[in-house]
Amino acid sequence: MKKFLSFLSIIVILLAIVQSCKHEPDDSITPSDNTTDTTKPPVTVADTCSPDTVYFVNDILPIITSNCAMSGCHDANSRQDGVQLTDYANIIETGDIIAGIPSSSDLYEVITETDPDKVMPPPPASLTSEQKNAIRLWILQGAKNNHCENKCDTTNVTFSNNVWPILDGTCRGCHAGAGASGGVRIQNYDQVKTLVDNGDLQSVLGRNGPKKPMPPGGPLEKCASDQIRIWIEDGAKDN
Repeated sequence: MKKFLSFLSIIVILLAIVQSCKHEPDDSITPSDNTTDTTKPPVTVADTCSPDTVYFVNDILPIITSNCAMSGCHDANSRQDGVQLTDYANIIETGDIIAGIPSSSDLYEVITETDPDKVMPPPPASLTSEQKNAIRLWILQGAKNNHCENKCDTTNVTFSNNVWPILDGTCRGCHAGAGASGGVRIQNYDQVKTLVDNGDLQSVLGRNGPKKPMPPGGPLEKCASDQIRIWIEDGAKDN
């Protein structure tokens, strides 16, 4: 009898140990539903522009829209090869941008292609090394939909520091080489000065003349427009 009671006591103890080892479900863990959030991030705005950051709205969109999002290429109507490069959402999606990895992003691959028959935009309108590098850095930094706002410097506007970077990034894609749109070339100071002297530059940028308004995607930002206006009013010097 004593042996039986001892055996029974051992069984009870073992059952107690097993029960103590059981865990209640952890309610703090939310199970994954395996859904994908396709919401595009809204544009984020910084009060000042950091020299170490490439901003989509300020730096990247003007390059892409002026060199790629044109009629017959990658605007909303043409969409060659299903690629539309008119805005952030479409650039990310149809340009197959992989944030942080330029080499795996289709857009970066085609602009750095060495085969002249495959590179985009095709010669002679291919992007400059500076423009390619800006796109590379933007992707490396997360391909963000970002924008910055700096005080517009209108105190010392020069062609080389202010006007040419605006025109080069906004106009050169359509107005370079033998196939320049409308036969208008914007590749150097002399060509720009000619457009100033005959009033065409002011007319198309001001979007208030008989010629087709430029750029086609919409007016320049106010700061850029003001800088070009001030430069022209100061004599459109080669400075």
